[in-house]
Amino acid sequence: MSVIATLRPLARAPTAALARVRFVLTDMDDTLTHQGRLSARTYDAIERLRDAGIPVLPVTAAPAGWADQMARMWPVDGVIAENGGLFLRRTADGDVERRFWHGNAERTIATERLERLRQAILGELPAVELASDQPFRLCSLAFRVPADPGLRAALVRHYRSAGAEVTVNSLWVLGWFGGYDKLGMARRVMREIHRLDIDAEADAIAYAGDSVNDAPMFAHFPTSVGVSTVTDFLADLPRPPAWITRGPGGDGFVELADALLAARTKPFPFPEPRSAGDHT
Repeated sequence: MSVIATLRPLARAPTAALARVRFVLTDMDDTLTHQGRLSARTYDAIERLRDAGIPVLPVTAAPAGWADQMARMWPVDGVIAENGGLFLRRTADGDVERRFWHGNAERTIATERLERLRQAILGELPAVELASDQPFRLCSLAFRVPADPGLRAALVRHYRSAGAEVTVNSLWVLGWFGGYDKLGMARRVMREIHRLDIDAEADAIAYAGDSVNDAPMFAHFPTSVGVSTVTDFLADLPRPPAWITRGPGGDGFVELADALLAARTKPFPFPEPRSAGDHT
């Protein structure tokens, strides 16, 4: 039986497990978005979760520049950006605070190493293209995913030979120095900001994603959800998500939001008592 055939539809997830979820962590590109767009219904789903007391935190490979805008203006509780390199959160006065994985000295060294790596890759692989959003990155180096699988593999090898961490998603081949990933920064953020130990209380988190860099999150959280296009990456995932949505991207995220909110609605188990004046 294929891996795809064994994936369980989110519609069959136990209500009790969904009702235990207190936070939603989610990838952004091709999980909140679809074909590069964020729909009004997806934005509304984030807001409905927040209003119900379920904070949403995007955990993305996207650059700090994107995340800054999201943290300022979206109804989210903060954004983990650049695959775990930093966390951004709106302050009470409307500004944004940044918490980097590295201290200042380590970050300076990592930045210099990334610049040397950028020059080396462009010198040896002139056909690759820097990601158009690279100027907005603070702790990672991103190239557009090459259409040629051989070139993509060569690019990954260059990162690894330099001692960098590397991951591939639907948009970027992304590299960084420091030994962190989405899960590592999520563990730190949830502990420091929300006093939640995600190892002891993994069932308090639902995670939504679609790609290879979501692998650590899929493996860690029992309520892990892949939007439908995750099937394109199953061969590269050590462990598939626990559940899969019907729809792709933001439509899949809306399914997750609806399921979580429905699980919090407990119907009255007995007929409503009549008022004293009701003798019908």
